[in-house]
Amino acid sequence: MFLNPIWLFAMAAVVIPVAIHLWNIRPGKVLKVGSVSLINAASRKSSRSLKLLDIPLFIVRCLLLIVLALLLATPLWQKKLLTNKVKGWILIPRENLQVAYTKFKTRIDSLTNAGYELHYFDRGFPKSDLKQILLHPKDSILNTETQSGNYWNLVRQLDTVVTSTLPVYIFTPNQAAYFTGEKPQVALNLHWQTYIPADSTSTWIQSAGFNNSNIIRVIQGSSKPSGTTYNYATIKSGDQPNSPFVVNVVNGVATINLKSGNQQPVTVDTTTLRIAVYTDNNSIDAGYLVAALQSVSQFTQQKTVIKQYSNPGAIPANQGWLFWLSDKPVSDKLLQQCSNILRYEKGKVVNSDSWLNNNGAFAVALQQDHQISLFKLIENPTTNNGTIWRDGFGHSILTVQKQAKTNIYNFYSHFNPTWNDLVWSNEFPSWVMKLLINDKGIATGKNDRRIIDQQQLMPDISNHAHNTIVKTTGFVNLANYCWLLLVLLFAAERWMAHKTQNSINNG
Repeated sequence: MFLNPIWLFAMAAVVIPVAIHLWNIRPGKVLKVGSVSLINAASRKSSRSLKLLDIPLFIVRCLLLIVLALLLATPLWQKKLLTNKVKGWILIPRENLQVAYTKFKTRIDSLTNAGYELHYFDRGFPKSDLKQILLHPKDSILNTETQSGNYWNLVRQLDTVVTSTLPVYIFTPNQAAYFTGEKPQVALNLHWQTYIPADSTSTWIQSAGFNNSNIIRVIQGSSKPSGTTYNYATIKSGDQPNSPFVVNVVNGVATINLKSGNQQPVTVDTTTLRIAVYTDNNSIDAGYLVAALQSVSQFTQQKTVIKQYSNPGAIPANQGWLFWLSDKPVSDKLLQQCSNILRYEKGKVVNSDSWLNNNGAFAVALQQDHQISLFKLIENPTTNNGTIWRDGFGHSILTVQKQAKTNIYNFYSHFNPTWNDLVWSNEFPSWVMKLLINDKGIATGKNDRRIIDQQQLMPDISNHAHNTIVKTTGFVNLANYCWLLLVLLFAAERWMAHKTQNSINNG
């Protein structure tokens, strides 16, 4: 294949040596005579030889131009994936090998005896020997608490390594933390078996901080296969004997952890969340938003200061959040001084007959048969991977992007009932709270114990997955070979041309 195939048209330059060789004017022969007195005058005549001469030189010059055109077109050679004599692969994450073998011992043993190779379900899929692992388990098995990462990404890599006809058996846990992002589409003969790990429940402290009454407010997370929940608890002075939490103060820093559990102590947050709301001509929008922020502050009981501004110069530095309810651009100074900025996007206003959705970590469960109507939005022609809110047609309504140390949220609508029903919805404070909480990194991470259904975790298998599909393992750049051939042809052309010129000079 060629990266720049348009340069192949340069092969038309072979007409140049063709014209040179056809339009070849050879010098006349010299005839020696004794006297020119007996020679009558005659008209001058010239002749041209319209036939190919010096054919080897002609061929070399044509090849020289052809190779030069190929070099400019950047040729690449696709290396096809070759099928070896292995009957199939067994893939198990290195950290889960011992547990997976115990749960699927009969199946794995039968596959191994049938000639299947064992590979770690990790990056690069290194080959291993099951017999050696069973003989020396301590030397072969890593810490079971480590994670291989995203299983779907590994399956995408696997699709580029093995052929579509090679049977592949994968044995992994079925926890949702291993399956993130978009489900892959592959051409594999894939068989995936999963199990629920033994540590299927987890309880931890997500965060803690002092409220306006100087009482510690704790967010405690609990995760199990059916889902993850968060509960709020308060710790007053003298509550520790009957509390599941332990509070310690070291060097003036308060920390908290669970009496039961191995979680590292969590530092109690003593800071104040400062929120600025700026508006120029959208005072109605600011009223709805400030009311929602006050509701969130009352619910979380976090130390919070909410102020509304009409002059950008009056906004203090080090704001945790800045809600910019204006079509004017945010100044570079504020972009650097605020941790999070939600701004109105400016553009063409279009009418809409749709509804609002949120997804991922920002999702809020809506009441049954309840939708938040969307009437107007700012036209957004681009597709943003950081979409948080979208309409029923998939268009981005709220996106997030990282700029230096600031999270910038771009809102393609308004907090106004003429634009949508969000501000009149009971879920509005919940949607705003999700933004504020996720800024603090509220995520289950390694504590996530939710499981995923077998049909959900299976990749989309191509319809031709069990047919022979040509796969490539990479590309070889042929430019170096073209350069070598070009130099050899040029040297041959110069040598042949010099030889021909000497023959002419010598008669």
